[in-house]
Amino acid sequence: MIQGFKEFILRGNVIDLAVAVVIGAAFTAIVNVIVSAFINPLISLFFAADSLDEALEVTVPTLGGGEATFAFGAIIGAIINFLAVAVVVYFAFVMPMNRAKERAEAKKGIAADEEPALPTEQELLVQIRDALQAQKPTT
Repeated sequence: MIQGFKEFILRGNVIDLAVAVVIGAAFTAIVNVIVSAFINPLISLFFAADSLDEALEVTVPTLGGGEATFAFGAIIGAIINFLAVAVVVYFAFVMPMNRAKERAEAKKGIAADEEPALPTEQELLVQIRDALQAQKPTT
């Protein structure tokens, strides 16, 4: 049981996922500061609100006599936060890792070209069939 757990933990995907969660949380904090220190003041220039959460609110009466408020600014703010985190994670982690993988594959490709290419299973089967047919006596 412990061996299976050890194999699970040591898989590259699990470790990559754990690193991604930690880094995503760290970038979320940075993005939240950028939104509160930069984007929210920009919003206050255009709307009569201090932040996106308070901008673009639409209040409508309900059937029970109360009011319902739709906070479209909060939705836009969540989208901006998501896109900011996604952009940072892509350019800081995904793109460099993809380039590193491409370089590693290119180096493998050069080494693989030096070795003779082995025939596929289908080609081997065709060769075996042809050899067997050549051994049959013709009647």
